[in-house]
Amino acid sequence: MGMVTDSQFHVLAVDDSIIDRKLIERLLKTSSYQVTAVDSGNKALEFLGLLNEDEQTNSQVIQVNLIITDYCMPGMTGYDLLRKIKESASSKDIPVVIMSSENIPSRINRCLEEGAEEFFLKPVQLADVNKLKPHLMKGISKEINEPNNINNKRKGLEEIDSADRTRTRLNDTIEINNDGLPDLEIV
Repeated sequence: MGMVTDSQFHVLAVDDSIIDRKLIERLLKTSSYQVTAVDSGNKALEFLGLLNEDEQTNSQVIQVNLIITDYCMPGMTGYDLLRKIKESASSKDIPVVIMSSENIPSRINRCLEEGAEEFFLKPVQLADVNKLKPHLMKGISKEINEPNNINNKRKGLEEIDSADRTRTRLNDTIEINNDGLPDLEIV
């Protein structure tokens, strides 16, 4: 049995903000993941071969091990993208992570209930990226027969939704430059 290296993992990053897209792309590449970054849900569906599902050509679709998407995007939200991915027979097993700059518990709950693996608050940090590995490994091992999957997510929901996890991290980590943009330096 061969070892799976991080560079074999392919992550599709979806964010309409060029700054956030470049940040997540850099964080993922720093962690040795292969990254494809797109700026909309429609482009993500196109990349996955799901835009016109009736004329799907899976043989030409590049293998994606995980999708990380912004929640708030024009046209198609990250939640809408999540639902389309989970409704598709060919992509339903790809782990999806949602990220947002807004800490809205009802939004977090809805995404997790619909099948998101994680919900990260922006700005995403290297510690968040390190949490992706178990989800990538789950996708690789193809353990489809997990009847307790929804229950396991609900158990972890209290931890993700707790105020000390989200608000503290967000308040402690945002550094704004003099130009009013977040600092993109990766430490």
